[in-house]
Amino acid sequence: MRIGALSERTGVSVRLLRYYEEQHLLKPERRPSGYREYSERDVHTVQHIRILLSAGLGTHTIGELLPCMVDTGAGLAPACPDMLPDLYREHDRIARAIADLEAAKATLAAIIAATPPDDIQVDPCPAEDRPNLPARQAIRAESM
Repeated sequence: MRIGALSERTGVSVRLLRYYEEQHLLKPERRPSGYREYSERDVHTVQHIRILLSAGLGTHTIGELLPCMVDTGAGLAPACPDMLPDLYREHDRIARAIADLEAAKATLAAIIAATPPDDIQVDPCPAEDRPNLPARQAIRAESM
């Protein structure tokens, strides 16, 4: 498949796919005409790249990790045990970030639950005590 089809299949822009190639994360075949030819495997590779980037890994680390990711059809199989310490470290960092986000989510849920419905007129926090109120009101007005 050509780069446009890969972009459509993965939801990743052509520009970003070319960047992945520059970073040696993607290695498409080349047709005699010079056009890139991508395979189904490249679709999976791009999906792995996106997941790892969203987890906070850099392209250098991803470049080292991708060759170690052996797709057995039933999931990933280990292939590079020397990377395990780095993977454990990243796993722990992500677990801490998830815990922090869960705590923030719980705090917001508690604030929302403690806030009376719109039909009850209560203002326990006067506008003069909220210096950012006009800015927030302007942002709300723009988004409507």
